[in-house]
Amino acid sequence: MRITLITVGRTVVPWVREGLDEYSSRLRHYVPFEIKEIPELKGVSSLTEAQIKEREGALVLKAAGQGEIILLDERGREYRSVEFAAALQEKLSHASKDIVFVVGGAYGFSPEVYEHASGKISLSKMTFNHQMVRTVFAEQLYRAFTILKGEPYHHE
Repeated sequence: MRITLITVGRTVVPWVREGLDEYSSRLRHYVPFEIKEIPELKGVSSLTEAQIKEREGALVLKAAGQGEIILLDERGREYRSVEFAAALQEKLSHASKDIVFVVGGAYGFSPEVYEHASGKISLSKMTFNHQMVRTVFAEQLYRAFTILKGEPYHHE
């Protein structure tokens, strides 16, 4: 069982990249973890939002393969960290596929991606830059594993 984080576009902000690399490294002590960065589309100035989402969506679905897709989406379920850890444990205990979390592009997800997703998670009611979400989510995923292992990282 592996966990993959798919992102649309490269992580180019240096401090965001450093944080993402740090938590990715920490996560690999608990689970095989991979980040797949889908290149941003080129020549999109003549495309509509729907066309951009459709093209990005096709790339997301291809990158996800047969994994169980969970979207990081503003309309998703919000969790406290302990609740997220419990939900993750449930997924890990019963999943027969790899788990794939997806951070969409600036316009969100296509209807096809929503159709293939088994769930949606919201990190906050606030909107975050789609680059920052990567590091915030990787930290929360790491936190969930430390909670599950009873390690002293998280404090209630």
